[in-house]
Amino acid sequence: MRSSTITLALIASLTMSLQAQTRREVDWRAVETETMQHFQAILRMDTSDPPGVEKPVVDYLRQVLEREGIAVEVFTLEPNRPNLVARLKGNGSKRPILIMGHTDVVNVDPAKWIHPPFSATRADGYVYGRGAVDDKDNVVASLMLMLTLKRMNVPLDRDVIFLAEAGEEGSTRVGIQYMVNQHFAKIDAEFCLAEGGSVIRRDGQMRFAGVSTTEKIPRAIELTARGTSGHGSVPLQSNAIARLAEAITKVNAWKSPVLLNETTRTYFNRLATVSRPADAARYRAMTGTNPELARAADVYFQANEPAHAAITRTSISPNIISGGNRVNVIPSEAKATLDVRMLPTEDTTAFLATIRRIIADTAVSVAYVVRDVRPTTPVATLNTEAFKVIEAAVTKHYQTMTLPTMLTGATDMAYLRAKGMQCYGMGPATDVEEGPRGFAAHSDQERILENDLHRFVRFQYDIVEQLAAARR
Repeated sequence: MRSSTITLALIASLTMSLQAQTRREVDWRAVETETMQHFQAILRMDTSDPPGVEKPVVDYLRQVLEREGIAVEVFTLEPNRPNLVARLKGNGSKRPILIMGHTDVVNVDPAKWIHPPFSATRADGYVYGRGAVDDKDNVVASLMLMLTLKRMNVPLDRDVIFLAEAGEEGSTRVGIQYMVNQHFAKIDAEFCLAEGGSVIRRDGQMRFAGVSTTEKIPRAIELTARGTSGHGSVPLQSNAIARLAEAITKVNAWKSPVLLNETTRTYFNRLATVSRPADAARYRAMTGTNPELARAADVYFQANEPAHAAITRTSISPNIISGGNRVNVIPSEAKATLDVRMLPTEDTTAFLATIRRIIADTAVSVAYVVRDVRPTTPVATLNTEAFKVIEAAVTKHYQTMTLPTMLTGATDMAYLRAKGMQCYGMGPATDVEEGPRGFAAHSDQERILENDLHRFVRFQYDIVEQLAAARR
C-alpha cells in the first residue's frame, strides 16, 4: 500500500515537472515560421464582404485544426458563409474563455494597391494584403494559440474556444448574430478576446496599449424635408433643400452632453500621465471638478482631437444628402442621413425627440432608419482577472501602459457583452503614422510588420495561458 502511494506521488510529481518543463519549451522560431505560412495562405483568399465567401478560410482552418486532433464544429446559415468553432477542453473548474476573429474583409480597388490586395506580399519587413490588420491577424493568432496549447499539452482549468466568424464587415446576421441567437451554448464563456484594440507607437516609441472594454452603438437617423415643387425661376420659401440645409446646420451645431464612464474616465486619467503638460492638463480637466476647464478642453478636442471629443458623447455626422434632379425644378423632397454613434447608456427614444426639438420644423421629419446596428451593451469592467492579466502581458511584451478604451466604431463583441460576457478588444502594435500614409485598416493599402504579428501571437498566447492553464 505504501509502495503504491509512493509510486503515485512520484508519477504525479514527474507529471507536474514535465508539464512545467513543456510550458517553458515553446519553440517560438518554429511558431513564427508556421504563423507566416498560415497568415499568407488565408490572406490570399478573397473574402471581400460583399459578397462574403468565407468558406475557403474556414475549410483551411478546419483542416489545420483537425490534423492536430482539435475538435471543430462548423455552423452555417448561408452555404458560403460558415462560422468555425474549435474547442480545447479544460477540467471545468473555471468557465471558458473565447477568442475570436472574423474571416471576411472590406472591399478593395485593386488599381490603388502597390501589391495585389490578395497576394500576401512580403516586402521591407511588412506583409501586404487586405485583412492584414482587420482581421486575419486575429484569426491567425487564435489559430496559433490553439495549435500551441494543444502541442504543449497544457492542462487547462477552463475550455479555450476559438470562433472564426463570418460577416463582421456588414452581414452580422450570418455570423455573430446567428451564433448568439442559434448556437450560443457553443461559444458561451466568461471572457472573450477579439479585435478592437491596438498598441500605439509614435515615432518608433510605444505610447500605450489600447484595450477596448466597450463601444458606441451605431444608429442612422434620416431627415426628410418636404415642400412645394415648382419652377426654379420662382424661388419658394418652402424649398425642401433649403429647409433640409437649415435642419442639418442646427443638428451639426448642437453637441450632446459629455458623459464619461469607467472606461473613458480611466482612459483620460492614465493618458495624462504620459502626455505633454498642456495635453495632460486637458485630459485631467475632463475628469476633474471644474466645469469651465472641462468645457474648454472639450472645445479644444472638437477642433484638434476629434477622436477624443467623440468618445465623450453621442456623436452625429451628416454623411449623405440627396434631393432634386433638374437645375430648373424645385424638388418637393430632400433627404439627409446622419451617422449617429450612441453612448451605451443613451436613451434612443429620448435622443430622437431631442433632435426633433432642435430642428423645430414640422416640415422636416426625423426617424431612425435601418442599418447594421449592435445591441446596447454594458461596459466590460476593469476589475477582472482577465483585465489584470492583459495589463501584465502588455507590460511584459510592449513595456508600456494599458489604457481601457471605448471604440467609436462597432465590433461583434457588442452581441457577446449583451449576453453578459466580459469582452476585451486587442490588437498588434501599429504606428500612428500608418493611417495618414494610407496603410491602415480599410485603407487603399493594408499591411502589418512581420515582427508585430509575431509579437502579437506571443502576447495573446501568454494571456490565454495565464487565464486558462491549470496551476495546481
